Amino acid sequence: MSRIKNRGAVSGAPRRRAVALAAHLALAAVLAGAAALPAHAQAGSAAAVQADVPPGPLAQALNRFALQAGVALVVDAGQIAGLRSPGLSGAVTVEEGFARLLEGSGWRIGRTAAGYVLLAAPAAAGGEAGTSLPAVRASASRIQDPDATPEAYGRQTARGGRVGLLGNQDFMDAPFSTMSYTSELIADQNAKTLADVLQNDPSVRFMTPSGHMTENLEIRGFLVTAENMAMNGLYGVAPYGHVPTEFIERVEILKGASGLVYGMAPDGAVGGVVNLVPKRAGDTPLTRLTLDYEGASQAGLHADLGRRFGERGAFGIRVNAAYRDGGTEVDGQDKGRRLGAVALDYRGESLRATLDLYDSHEKTDNGTPLIVSFATRVLSAPDSSTNAFKGTHSEMDNSAAALRVEADLNEHLEAYAALGRRSTDYKGYINGTNAASVAADGSYSGVTVNQNGYKDSVSYEIGLRARFETGPLRHEAVFAVNGLSLESGMVYTRSARFGSNIYDPATPALAADPGKSPKTGETDLGGISIADTVSFLGGKGALTLGIRSQRVEDRSYSSTTGAKTADYDERVTTPAVGLVVKPWSPRLALYANYVEGLSKGDTAPVTAANANEVFEPYVSKQKEIGLKWDGGSFAHTLALYEIKQPSMVYDASNIYSVDGEKRVRGLEWTTMGAPRPGLRVLGGLTLARGELVHTSTGANDGNDAYGVPDWQANLGADWDLPWLPGLTVGGRVVHTDDQYLNSANTLRIPSWTRVDASLRYKTTIAGRATTWRGSVVNLLGKDYWSGPYHGEGYASLSQPRTVSLSATVDF
Repeated sequence: MSRIKNRGAVSGAPRRRAVALAAHLALAAVLAGAAALPAHAQAGSAAAVQADVPPGPLAQALNRFALQAGVALVVDAGQIAGLRSPGLSGAVTVEEGFARLLEGSGWRIGRTAAGYVLLAAPAAAGGEAGTSLPAVRASASRIQDPDATPEAYGRQTARGGRVGLLGNQDFMDAPFSTMSYTSELIADQNAKTLADVLQNDPSVRFMTPSGHMTENLEIRGFLVTAENMAMNGLYGVAPYGHVPTEFIERVEILKGASGLVYGMAPDGAVGGVVNLVPKRAGDTPLTRLTLDYEGASQAGLHADLGRRFGERGAFGIRVNAAYRDGGTEVDGQDKGRRLGAVALDYRGESLRATLDLYDSHEKTDNGTPLIVSFATRVLSAPDSSTNAFKGTHSEMDNSAAALRVEADLNEHLEAYAALGRRSTDYKGYINGTNAASVAADGSYSGVTVNQNGYKDSVSYEIGLRARFETGPLRHEAVFAVNGLSLESGMVYTRSARFGSNIYDPATPALAADPGKSPKTGETDLGGISIADTVSFLGGKGALTLGIRSQRVEDRSYSSTTGAKTADYDERVTTPAVGLVVKPWSPRLALYANYVEGLSKGDTAPVTAANANEVFEPYVSKQKEIGLKWDGGSFAHTLALYEIKQPSMVYDASNIYSVDGEKRVRGLEWTTMGAPRPGLRVLGGLTLARGELVHTSTGANDGNDAYGVPDWQANLGADWDLPWLPGLTVGGRVVHTDDQYLNSANTLRIPSWTRVDASLRYKTTIAGRATTWRGSVVNLLGKDYWSGPYHGEGYASLSQPRTVSLSATVDF
């Protein structure tokens, strides 16, 4: 398959002025930070620490105690994999605590100028615990490697993850509701795309049907489009459309507004942000091959290789390659996909660097899943495998490179920089192919929309992180400058109208090829952020204060004449506050946050009478309080939140515009981990009230915001059968309450419940670790409207019953 070439003139790089400004600000901050730092930042080891470390994996216990003691620790979790700790409770010094946790393990703790490091026992190491060692990098306030405790929370979710500007943080220390799904969960559930992974989350629902060319989702009742995914903390780098999971180590989700920590999202998402973390080479060489089969006749092959080289394995390379092709469960549809990804990394004592490269291609032939709007009332859903647009096709290419470098300037000051670029090309019937104004008998008059387009983006971030003390307070201050330049082009043609029926589809008319796409839009986002996390009460509390100055420039151009049709340039300064308090125990955290963020204005969908009109940016606001409880091998989060955002609606003339405000108030509970050995649970419940207020005529005041059900829930469980080692059975129930499709609340789709099931068996064949996996989505084969499509009034059809099989062998 050849790569798509459909673009017209491309200009594209970030402005030199922005880069120069970033460089000058970074230099100024280095000088100011270096002058302000005190002489000592490491807590004294003789002070008593109130420890509360439950029994569990040794690496997890050590990391937890270091966080409670407020000291830095470097541990290679691979060296102590399989070792367990009896736990620790009571008042101890730092050295006493580490010694008791490591008693009988054959390991000890050594102290360095920057913190503590794990060493072999004295007989092998030839020294005492106080032996002076070369300085190493570590952090008392955040974990550098969220995968350092892989057994945390049932191996399905990681203990920590990236919180944007604030860096990697432990789950219990983040003043937000966060979740980090692991590569083990991705593999065990045969998850092929991002939607497959996030179906585990009770706050997330997808607004595009399975088999569509893009994955748009809803978090806490607000749209998050495919353009709003981050990768390694950078927007504009993750694959657009579908995210292939084969090269992903973690899928991290921060729920709610994230304007300070991640900056302004490209498409203005406020419900949350999804950050993708690529796989890295581990200390153990890896050669893994997976064969899989899914749907009607789709077969795939995935190779995963990892190696480390050099002294202490400083250099690493991870290569993932995947190919898949064949028929899906949508009647007559074929899908194909190929992926190549390379991850390089260097980990030195004072310098760390990663370089990620990927290239992916996806295509569909002969059809697309059904999306509909209704003329007067919602009809019962047709068979989920219905293909109403046979003959349509689409292709999408993504390629990107992302570099991140971190350097310790001294034991108190770290500098970092990141640069990424992505190129996306697409063509065919990507969206706008739907059944509109469906009559009471299922009939409609439809059109198809053929598109050619591209999206080119360049993203950067430059920052400084300082750690110091002022009296009893410990600080982690961050200064960052970031930016994103996005150029896009899109041209489309519509077919002649044709008659059809959602229960008995006719052959559709096909739109002509629109030809090469000219440039139709440019967006430049730039921001300067400052934040300080202040720890107090001996680590029992942490207050984060931050402010962000954001600029957004957006220009639109006519696809026929090239003339500029819209232009705006806005600046907004927004604050953020986060608080975490652990008043009784390190295992219980109370948190709160208030965040404001600037969002790029919406673009009217191609289905609107004012298609492609660009609206000015707007400010969203979030308030949230919650608690987190850590039971060692499992955890809970309970959050109460309110998010406000200007509302976009269609009027009687099909004009898409701003009208009033959308306000969502919700209560969210999530749970994860292993409440008992061999049993893992994952899921939760969301109660929400989405409401429209301050609408222009008042006609919709008090109405439910469309696409926000009163409640939705997920509950999944995996059980390792005790009488047959290696065999695990699993299941998941997903429920969504009824919800409106429009702001006038005249169209409502009914509630639905879906049941999924899985089975896997781990064994050894010819000395090779082998895992067999099978899963079924929509086990009972139910047909229903799963939720609103991107845009008011439209509904997506449910995923058909889909069986996935795979076999993985480690060589």
